[in-house]
Amino acid sequence: MNEPILQLKNIVVSAMAGQQVQPILKQLNLTIYAGDFISVLGTNGAGKTTLFNTITGDNQPTSGQILLRGRDIRRESVVQRAQYLSRVFQDPKMGTAPRMTVAENLLLAQQRGQKRGLKLRRLRQNYPRFRAMAAEIGNGLEHHLTTPAGALSGGQRQALSLLMATLTTPELLLLDEHTAALDPRTSSQLMAYTQKRIAQQQLTCLMITHHLADALKYGNRLLILDQGKIVADFTAVAKQQLTQAALYQYFKTTDR
Repeated sequence: MNEPILQLKNIVVSAMAGQQVQPILKQLNLTIYAGDFISVLGTNGAGKTTLFNTITGDNQPTSGQILLRGRDIRRESVVQRAQYLSRVFQDPKMGTAPRMTVAENLLLAQQRGQKRGLKLRRLRQNYPRFRAMAAEIGNGLEHHLTTPAGALSGGQRQALSLLMATLTTPELLLLDEHTAALDPRTSSQLMAYTQKRIAQQQLTCLMITHHLADALKYGNRLLILDQGKIVADFTAVAKQQLTQAALYQYFKTTDR
């Protein structure tokens, strides 16, 4: 068995609902191993985004432990965790600086976790590498290295976000419905590149998706959240036996 990268132990996250405190995550336990590519399904309100926010530090658990390679990171800030966690959001506008060019965004991502100081950017020296990486996506991003990120199409900007999130290999990559805002063709193209990128870098990844077909097709594990709890955790072997019809039984409303 691979070593655990991240362990969530008896995690409780609560929030105010009116005048009462309501639990969102309820004694949640999850162990993520090196090389896992885990799809996460759940209806609205099941706790998927809260789970991600708890891992990144945007939400503080009421109780429980968050262990990164055995080290409790609950007291680490969002900025501290960003040195080893990467996240791609559903909204293509998030995760990139719109007024900076594609190359400038990539250079910024390349320096994640490094000490900042007064030094030459060496932007042009990185053009060949950035162009080669962008060309692998297949959406023409390699022709827009000098284009501001805000002028890109939604698919190109989301692809840029993925490149930025993986330019330096993170301990854990979080994909937060990163294809949900794209048309079917662009979504399919980005998912294919996502799988390629994860395989190339042997990344450990947790991916929220509302596409049942993608949850079945990609990754070696599949989690289902319901009312703040993990109600199913399918391994690679079990996933192969699943169908979309079988998954529907876990949802009170269709998760599409």
